[in-house]
Amino acid sequence: MLAEIGFVSTGLAFLAAIYASIVAIFGYRLKSESLVKSARNATYIVFGALSVSLIALMLGLVTEQYQIAYVWSVSSPSMPAFYRVTALWGSQAGSLLFWCWMMSAFSALAVALNWRSNYRLIPHVILFQMALTAFFIGLTIFIENPFGRWWFVGEEVVKSAFIPVGGVAPDPETLSSGAQGLNPLLRHFGMAIHPPMLYLGFVGFLVPCAFAFAALVTGDLSINWIKASRRWALVAWLFLGLGLILGGRWAYDV
Repeated sequence: MLAEIGFVSTGLAFLAAIYASIVAIFGYRLKSESLVKSARNATYIVFGALSVSLIALMLGLVTEQYQIAYVWSVSSPSMPAFYRVTALWGSQAGSLLFWCWMMSAFSALAVALNWRSNYRLIPHVILFQMALTAFFIGLTIFIENPFGRWWFVGEEVVKSAFIPVGGVAPDPETLSSGAQGLNPLLRHFGMAIHPPMLYLGFVGFLVPCAFAFAALVTGDLSINWIKASRRWALVAWLFLGLGLILGGRWAYDV
């Protein structure tokens, strides 16, 4: 059930992000505040849907749902609960979902805080943020889906988000005994801090980039977009710096 919830909510976020980016630009062209509001609300829906996806994957890790291929590949019964949580970003599929969730969080917060003060730039800010978020969600769904599950189809083992024709779920005990577990190099306290710090830093620069894009497209080359994005840039720079320092310490230990 967790896999289905996670996959469907990720798909909903993908559709909402595409909708937001399209409706935002139409709202700007047609000077329709209702369309821009609809794009804003879709931005909030993307964040909410991805939050559900992230929680579903986290619950899968904590409750040892080894039929989910990602859980099987990054955790094992012998792993402490702490490492189960950090395993959320312990491989590419989980990291991409976590990255998408952070992008949606920054996007929703930036739109909410600047809705009135920088309304003229908001449609293009939404366009930039949601188009980029939709791209990464698309990678999560079609390339690195963290909600794929193991199935037996005859004598063949298949990974699929939904039950394939003739698919049978493997025995839970067999799956748990063969679970790979987190890479030994990642079983360190730095795993809980270093990747999220870097993600916060990299994703944080999405907001200044979006406002710069909006300023160029609208021709508003005043300092308004700089005022709106300056704090975001400083926060992103701070997290990147902290992430590099903590990563250096982790590398020294390992």
